[in-house]
Amino acid sequence: MTERTKLTIPDLAVKKAAGEKLVMVAVGEALTAAWAERAGVDIVGVGDSLGMTLHGHENTLAMTVDQMIDHCRAVRRGAPNTFSIVSMPFGSYATREIAVLNALRLIKEGGAEAVKLQGGREMFSIIKAVADAGVPVMSHVGLLPHRIHMLGGFKMQGRTAEAAMAIIDNARAIQEAGAIGIEIEAMPFEVGKAVDEAVDIFTFSIGAGSAGTCQLLNGYDLLGAFDTFKPKFAKRYGNIAEIATRAFEAYAEDVRSGAFPDGDHSYQMKPEEAERFKKMLEDSANSERHRD
Repeated sequence: MTERTKLTIPDLAVKKAAGEKLVMVAVGEALTAAWAERAGVDIVGVGDSLGMTLHGHENTLAMTVDQMIDHCRAVRRGAPNTFSIVSMPFGSYATREIAVLNALRLIKEGGAEAVKLQGGREMFSIIKAVADAGVPVMSHVGLLPHRIHMLGGFKMQGRTAEAAMAIIDNARAIQEAGAIGIEIEAMPFEVGKAVDEAVDIFTFSIGAGSAGTCQLLNGYDLLGAFDTFKPKFAKRYGNIAEIATRAFEAYAEDVRSGAFPDGDHSYQMKPEEAERFKKMLEDSANSERHRD
């Protein structure tokens, strides 16, 4: 692995201007974060999609600020030398005051370098308030998981020219509000490219083609660890779920057959201590019989 210096917020704009490509994965605990850092991933995202991948919820809406802080801390322990972005969960940025309070908590207690909320022009005053409070903030255009009920499910956005122009307007508003970056999710690649070109700030894409400074995939999708469903844009680079299932099956079979644990997987006393122990047990048993 090539040695890398941890990215800083100013680096994001420099990378954008230079047309460099960065790599980002979404993870939620220390082990997977450590693997990502070891592999040389540039950015780890602590997204509230972990509500689905790690907590078993049907969508992201149930996650709380306290849970996101805990997950962010775990990721920071696993990948201390990798730039991190933590998602603000649903309801945590409903007003300017609530958003600033929770954004400060996520930075101070979670340890991330930046926070991310969802929405465009309608969120202008909230994004600005968080930025004005000194918190590096990003936002999100296209498919917004926090609005899944309004959207009627996890559906691609920007299908029409009018919808695409609205997404671009939202991206410009996010930049004007003082955000340092934008997530571009689930839209035709032509629209994703246009969004990236419409702003000067850092952009990262998931399901929006090759546009953006950075590509994001959910770590549990790309590992094949989360196999409940696979979004169209997710590419599986491994099959951890299948490997893990086979390992659990083999373990269960060995336990039931008595093959595990064997001598190689058990602790043993030194022979002389085993003999002394056996003698003590016999003496104890004899003493108990005499007592009866």
